[in-house]
Amino acid sequence: MEFGIWNLEFSAALLLGFVGSLHCAGMCGPIAIALPLNNKSWFSRISGGLLYNFGRTITYGLLGAIVGLAGLGLALGGLQQWVSIILGALMILAVVIPRLGAAGKKLSQVSDSLTGHLKKPFVKLFRMRTYSSLFIIGLLNGFLPCGLVYIALAGALVMSHVHEGALYMIFFGIGTIPMMLAISIAGNILSLKLRQKLSKVIPIVIVLLGILFILRGLNLGIPYISPKLEKQGEKATMECCKPKN
Repeated sequence: MEFGIWNLEFSAALLLGFVGSLHCAGMCGPIAIALPLNNKSWFSRISGGLLYNFGRTITYGLLGAIVGLAGLGLALGGLQQWVSIILGALMILAVVIPRLGAAGKKLSQVSDSLTGHLKKPFVKLFRMRTYSSLFIIGLLNGFLPCGLVYIALAGALVMSHVHEGALYMIFFGIGTIPMMLAISIAGNILSLKLRQKLSKVIPIVIVLLGILFILRGLNLGIPYISPKLEKQGEKATMECCKPKN
């Protein structure tokens, strides 16, 4: 992958995480507010909040690596471009057609029932009030169902390498840290009305990301936006056939 498109796609993941954290404020905000931070000093509160968010980001990176491995398989099969186009189109349709958004909510409900057992350890961990427990809470929180995380994972799927999928999700996680850290330290810093207004930006970001995936899949030869992508098999052949010095 060329550095330009590498930078663009990871920047999009960072933007999705930052803007999408307005959604996280409503969904995961209660957990962040209830975190058992040590209130002895600002340093202890900030460090505890960072450990929680680092835990979430590490889990996102792990999920991204797994999805990136699937993306590598698609690339080897010559299907990566089609998957990129289809996922981009689904992102746009999910915003344009409300029924698809409702279907996504039903998927989240199903996932919530399947991963409900992950919530049980939270009670014990919240009582421990240690840095290690805050980090583990973050790790577990990364596995909880979230529509925004699913969208980010769709982006990681079109990556052609395991490390690219992991980095994509890590950038997404980093983008969510400022808002989630502020909430865990200062409480609910944004009113519900203001969050509702700002959250209107999220669909715009999702549509732009969908357009980027479609353009990337179309293989138009546009630098940084839709570069010519070599198939993994062809790339391997070219590497093998290079003359040795």
